[in-house]
Amino acid sequence: MKPRMKSTSVQAGVSMMEVLVTMVILLVGLLGLAGMMMQSQRAEAESYQRTQALILLQDMVARINTNRKVASCYAVTDGASGEPYLGTGTAVTAPTCAEGTAAQQALAIQDMTEWSNLLQGAAEKSGTNAKVGAMIGARGCISYDATANRYFVSVAWQGMESTSAPAAGWTCATGQYGDEKLRRVVSVPLSIADLGS
Repeated sequence: MKPRMKSTSVQAGVSMMEVLVTMVILLVGLLGLAGMMMQSQRAEAESYQRTQALILLQDMVARINTNRKVASCYAVTDGASGEPYLGTGTAVTAPTCAEGTAAQQALAIQDMTEWSNLLQGAAEKSGTNAKVGAMIGARGCISYDATANRYFVSVAWQGMESTSAPAAGWTCATGQYGDEKLRRVVSVPLSIADLGS
């Protein structure tokens, strides 16, 4: 009779080990699942920011196309340095352009002021009235390349994780995010035909 007791107690210990191994495997699986969820949320946030940047980019392109007689009034950014840029909270200064009427020039200032506010997140506010509707550290640049006879509208923001730095020609908000591998930039060229000549 004693050998049976030994066998039962050994069997009970094996069952306990099986339960512990199963729990360890389950915990490792749950940790992996939690990691995948975190990575998925980061990717979703990056995607959301890129979508917002593209919306703001197309908004300014539409504004320039609407007021194309004074397109040069919008080009406030030096293409080589990427400064000054919009979205910092400072007032938009009057453009130094001689084209168009005073009303068209005023519309250009209004467009840039509104775009600057949108870059700061003014389109959406939290319960405390804080601006939350834009990307992290969003900046906007509008430059003119006389060689190519094109305007370039760019939006830069801070990404969530380091990736690769933007191409050398995309200078909007260079050095603003600590690490160039965190800087994200989308840019679009805009050609305005000179139909007056």
